Parts: sequence; C-alpha cells; structure tokens
Amino acid sequence: MKNVILIGMPGAGKSTIGVVLAKALGYDFLDSDIVIQNRMGKTLTKIIEEVGKEGFNEIEGDVNASLNVENTVIATGGSAVYSENAMNHFKSIGKVVFLDLTLESILKRLGNIEERGISMKPGETIEDLFNERKPLYEKYADIKVQPENMSIRETMEKVKELLSM
Repeated sequence: MKNVILIGMPGAGKSTIGVVLAKALGYDFLDSDIVIQNRMGKTLTKIIEEVGKEGFNEIEGDVNASLNVENTVIATGGSAVYSENAMNHFKSIGKVVFLDLTLESILKRLGNIEERGISMKPGETIEDLFNERKPLYEKYADIKVQPENMSIRETMEKVKELLSM
C-alpha cells in the first residue's frame, strides 16, 4: 500500500483522522486543500468566490491528479470526487477510504459553512451536496468506514484494520 486517500463530506473528519492515521502508520500527511491554497496563493473561499463551483472543481481536479507521493495519508476536499481523472489517479496510487457519516452528523459538525470554503453554488444546501456526492463517494471507495459513534482513535483503528485486510 503506497498511500491512503480519505474522501467524504466536509466535516466527516478527513483531516483530523488523516493526521492521526499518518502518525499510526508512520506515513506523511497531506491536506489537498492546503496544496490548492498554496498553488493558487489564496484561500479556498477566495478561489470559489472568483471562479465559482465548476472553476474550483477543475482546479481541484488538476491539483489532485498531479499529486505524486508515497507513504502518505491524503485528506481530500469533499468535492474531490467530481474529478474522474483525479479519482482514477488516487486509486492508482493508493487505497481510497470513504468516511461515511449521516447528513445529520455532518450538519452538526460543520458550523459556519461560509468560512470552510465548500464548493457549492449559491442556493445549494449541504443536503443537496450530500445527495449529489454520496453516490460518487460510494463509486470510488475501496473501503468504507462509518465513524458515526466512534472516537477519532476508534475511527483510525478501524481504518487501519480494514487497510490490513
């Protein structure tokens, strides 16, 4: 196994679980949202404001498809699954793990969505995104974990266990 790629909705815990999982595996950790911000020289919120959902998704797909790492846990943005090219790249360089939380849990965890840099159109809701993205998460996942009532550590242990199978 070269890499572990975490996918799921905003608020699912990809970055949080990713850091803990990377430490447990002795891997590096990479947050693809941070890579996008560094390459573009501005925050996700600013990029989305300037180029809209489709423009952002294209940038995100290009950045994700260009990631060339090994022994790394990659936390993706929730919209990473919109790029078939990037997701096929991820599947070729590692195992894709879907952190599958319920809509209710996502809504509780998210807080102020304006500050998060979520790729969404004006008028779109988190529920709309959830319904649109869930089939894509399912499509690309090699492994699915439902961390609903698990601690960060329990979730990390479950992912580790499923990766070793």
